[in-house]
Amino acid sequence: MSTLTEAPPPLAPPEPAKPLRGRGRFTPYWLLLPGILWLIVFFALPLVYQASTSVQTGSLEQGYKVTWHFATYWHAFAEYWPQFVRSVLYAAAATVLCLLLGYPLAYLIAFRAGRWRNLIMILVIAPFFTSFLIRTLAWKTILADSGPVVHALDTLHVLDVTGWLGWTAGDRVLATPLAVVCGLTYNFLPFMILPLYSSLERIDGRLHEAAGDLYARPWTTFRKVTFPLSMPGVVSGTLLTFIPAAGDYVNAELLGSTDTRMIGNVIQTQFLRVLDYPTAAALSFILMAAILATVTLYIRRAGTEDLV
Repeated sequence: MSTLTEAPPPLAPPEPAKPLRGRGRFTPYWLLLPGILWLIVFFALPLVYQASTSVQTGSLEQGYKVTWHFATYWHAFAEYWPQFVRSVLYAAAATVLCLLLGYPLAYLIAFRAGRWRNLIMILVIAPFFTSFLIRTLAWKTILADSGPVVHALDTLHVLDVTGWLGWTAGDRVLATPLAVVCGLTYNFLPFMILPLYSSLERIDGRLHEAAGDLYARPWTTFRKVTFPLSMPGVVSGTLLTFIPAAGDYVNAELLGSTDTRMIGNVIQTQFLRVLDYPTAAALSFILMAAILATVTLYIRRAGTEDLV
């Protein structure tokens, strides 16, 4: 009996990790070196080059010289601020639609899909199997004036509402803001679903059971448990959707018109057609600064930095 009641011997404290010596201590830095070189060559150097281009003056025939002409930034913004505002509005609308469409689907995959989970996940990422350009061109057929989608929207009087809001023109959807937002929503929806699913999958199901034991209704459980715990996925998904959508130009080029041009279209035109490189570089930096400020404020307001 005395043997059974004896306390087990205390565990020996773990030995402290021995510091790396010699060449071994430089191993982590050597492993980081390829990634650092990649960022320097393909990100930092082009960024520095574009920064120098934005303060140059001259022409393509005479050549450009760095004259520290910062007035290019003011002139570029003063002339193209409507495109900046339009890009933010379109990107915000597409982000909200992606969240409204993607959250229920991500919730279904995480908690209700069962054996169909893998199949639904394949369907979510299936658009990535084709070109971005082909996916966007497909929407020209979907939203054709004589197509079933426009006919159904017209029958349900949805086009009357969108026309009153200024998102469509009469019975036409193509070459309107609604077509551009639809294209943005479709192309970037997987970027919303995947982070949401990853965040929802981490939630312990026992938390839902505990909420039910405390007589919480399903909506209360979602509002108090599920949604707060999925906030990292919400923040990640909205950022992955809003940032590329704000700088996109393909959807506005193929599905929109001259009245729906986004800032990405202006930058493309300045670089490739007008050949005004300083203005194009200045617009790029203004867009980058605006997105960076918006993202920083958004992350602070969201109250989470645990991004998935």
